Parts: sequence; C-alpha cells; structure tokens
Amino acid sequence: MPYYVFVVKPMAQLEKLAEFDAFKDASAFAKAQRAQDSGERRRLIKVMFGEHQLAAEDLLSQVREKPREGDDD
Repeated sequence: MPYYVFVVKPMAQLEKLAEFDAFKDASAFAKAQRAQDSGERRRLIKVMFGEHQLAAEDLLSQVREKPREGDDD
C-alpha cells in the first residue's frame, strides 16, 4: 500500500504533499518538510498508509480514543 504525506490544517482539512511506495521514503520526506518550517510557521505533517488517498484521509480523520490510566490490558 502506498504511504501518503499530508499537512493537517485547521478544521481537520488535509492537503496531500506527496505519495511514496515505501515508508522509509515517506518518513524522510516528512522529516525534511518539518525541518524546513520556521519557528513561526510550524505545520502539522503526518504520514499515513492506505489502499488509496481517500482511505488514508479517512484514517487520519478518525478520532482516536485516549487510553484510560492504569488500563494495561
């Protein structure tokens, strides 16, 4: 499955920056993008995999439940 690199904007809007076949390449690209950001202009950059772009966007948009304290099961 391909790996997608997104910028997460306010109101959970996603902007695709790139698509890669390997996680290593996607991760390196995301790290380079974060390094280019200045202190005032910090973007939230995420890497997500999916069968296609829409699936990756859906996974990124899902709200994840926070684990409860002391729940190590």
